[in-house]
Amino acid sequence: MKSKTITLEALRSRFTDGMTIMVGGFMGVGAPSSLVRALIDSGARSLTLMSSDTAKVDTGVGPLIASGQVAKLYASHIGTNPETGRRMLAGELQVEMVPQGTFAERIRCGGGGLGGVLTPTGIGTVVEEGKQKISVNGRVFLLETPLRADVALLKARVADRSGNLVFERSARNFNPLMALAADLVVVECDQLVETGTIDPEHVVTPGAVVDLIYCGAIA
Repeated sequence: MKSKTITLEALRSRFTDGMTIMVGGFMGVGAPSSLVRALIDSGARSLTLMSSDTAKVDTGVGPLIASGQVAKLYASHIGTNPETGRRMLAGELQVEMVPQGTFAERIRCGGGGLGGVLTPTGIGTVVEEGKQKISVNGRVFLLETPLRADVALLKARVADRSGNLVFERSARNFNPLMALAADLVVVECDQLVETGTIDPEHVVTPGAVVDLIYCGAIA
């Protein structure tokens, strides 16, 4: 079997201008900080970023926002990172705010090959602007379209060499959903073990959807 491990130097060459990138994590928890740094160091620009939030200036995807490489952002909130707000107000960053449950379901649709999800969340607010409304049994819903990415950058506690993943409690967050909704899935792990070491009952994300693994000096 071809090795899935990769160095950060080799990974940098995979990033190009204009890519859409999903990054796991919630307020930096479960975010792949080394992979984010590799993306920054690649110099790729005009990126579209899909992330639950932008954490803080120096955590999670915060450094990527501060680097000015992101042109468009899909997120549920940005209030903890003043640099995100500054860039948005200055017209340097286009931001689409997505309610967090809707954000998760749009990614799930992208991973499942679905055409979208109907939700009442956002009706009567700015969230509904420009979106199709559909009436079902007398109730109005917004049609929220799928989200997919060119690359997903994820974080796991343990990975085996086949790419089967185990997450650390709440650090799981959006990582498993994003693993299904990107063309290239790259995982940063704290521990890399041999295939067959992980109890199948503990595997959350199967290796079949994981393309590349980074685990420090081991890679």
